[in-house]
Amino acid sequence: MVERVIVGPIFTNAYIYSEWKKECIVLDPGADSQVLISRLSLINMKPRGIVLTHGHIDHSSAVEELQEHYQQNGIDLKVAIHSKDKKYLGPKSAKVHLASFDDEDGSGHAGFDDAIQHMPKADVLLEEGDKIFESDLMVIHTHGHTQGSICIYSESQELLFSGDTLLFEGIGRTDLPGSDNKALIRNIRDKVFVLPESTRVFPGHGPFTTLEREKKHNPFLN
Repeated sequence: MVERVIVGPIFTNAYIYSEWKKECIVLDPGADSQVLISRLSLINMKPRGIVLTHGHIDHSSAVEELQEHYQQNGIDLKVAIHSKDKKYLGPKSAKVHLASFDDEDGSGHAGFDDAIQHMPKADVLLEEGDKIFESDLMVIHTHGHTQGSICIYSESQELLFSGDTLLFEGIGRTDLPGSDNKALIRNIRDKVFVLPESTRVFPGHGPFTTLEREKKHNPFLN
């Protein structure tokens, strides 16, 4: 099961993924914690953990509130992120987030000011090839949007959560601190486009796509 919940002022795709009857994994809870909690309650799912495709605040600002809610219900909800992006979590992460969205009008972190000041620490540091919370999901390190950006792949289900690495006919921004356009393009071609073309892609923003479509029509990669 894959269920998308669009959250926050930048319309981030948060996902609920499950290969079990009653448990799930929450990916990129970027905002609107109560909406996510209500959805999880509606479909009668308890999260095993939270995984972030990268550390930007529009993908992580609801983490603390989700942890607090489930802690009250006796569930210790761990958050997993690639080791290269652990700087976006924890009590010293505010400066990192503010630098990441240092644009002219400040719109990059509009609505996230409180969350930036209260980021929980990382519980699980991920590396290339790791399996996530005893699931079929595997880490593919695709740095470029951030140093620790990952795609999350299920071979058995032929699906890919691509975060802000690969989007529908687009790619993630590479004009932010720590980003690298050449590395992003190289990682998509060398690590993502080698997967089966039928793989369904669930990106961090925008509509779903497939690898076949992106190989043929993505203007940044052709």
